[in-house]
Amino acid sequence: MRSRNPVFSRRGFSRDNGYAGFNTAPQAGGPAVGTQGNPYAQGNPYAQPSGNPYAQNPYAPQDAQYGAPPQAPATTGRMTMDDVVVRTASTLGVLMVTAALAWALLPVDDAHITRSYGIGIGAALIAMVLGFVQSFKRKASPALILTYAAFEGVFLGVVSSVVDNRIASGAAMQAVLGTMAVFAAVLIAYKAGWIRVNRRFYGFVMAAALGFVLLMMVNLLFAAFGGGDGLGFRSGALGIVFGIVGVILGACFLALDFKQVEDGVAYGAPREEAWLAAFGLTLTLVWIYMEFLRIIAILNQND
Repeated sequence: MRSRNPVFSRRGFSRDNGYAGFNTAPQAGGPAVGTQGNPYAQGNPYAQPSGNPYAQNPYAPQDAQYGAPPQAPATTGRMTMDDVVVRTASTLGVLMVTAALAWALLPVDDAHITRSYGIGIGAALIAMVLGFVQSFKRKASPALILTYAAFEGVFLGVVSSVVDNRIASGAAMQAVLGTMAVFAAVLIAYKAGWIRVNRRFYGFVMAAALGFVLLMMVNLLFAAFGGGDGLGFRSGALGIVFGIVGVILGACFLALDFKQVEDGVAYGAPREEAWLAAFGLTLTLVWIYMEFLRIIAILNQND
């Protein structure tokens, strides 16, 4: 599942920039020289031409380098935090329902595990394709996002059932609790200002994520053609270390997600882009859950 790294496919809340990459030239009325290409030093991509001098608060405090986005005027059809919460809950709800159904209806005993695991892998591949399609679309597609969540849930249900029933009893619940703990911790740290999402943070996360994914791809190739555990990056003590690194990267992705949501609400992003926030958060939470599940499986295999 490494190929669905959320940070590589994230489009953000600006139409042409976001987290997919850096712009190379400023647009009319865009950021000043020295800030172009910085996803945290952009003007409001949703601002409309207006002669109203009170559209922005001239007394709002601004960060010297990465100024906080101005609050958009109250208008209808703009994304709110409630929109993000509702759509994220809907997406995760679909994922959890299909995961529960897969757990209950696809047995993983010796007689059925091959068939169940085949269905799970097939669902994972479909979910990966749907995730890539949504990542490259210019607009959010609720049907596409919910369909992705449904197939992703089937995969997670099968994998979780295999680990829970054949490797470590209670592993799925432990992974869920671990994911919730990371989400809560990052949210608290972000709101308290302990995590500062700026250009340096973004660059560090991108570089670390790229290195992580490349190593996992190399390990997968060695495992596919050489057999065994490949280079051993996903098993034994080294596998635990890389699992912890994966969880830390997932926490960094969450911080980027929170920044995107905050900027989208402040900039007055269209309401339908709350689905993009839900999609991004779901990708990140799945990433963290899978890393926790892998760590738990490795720890119990070594017992």
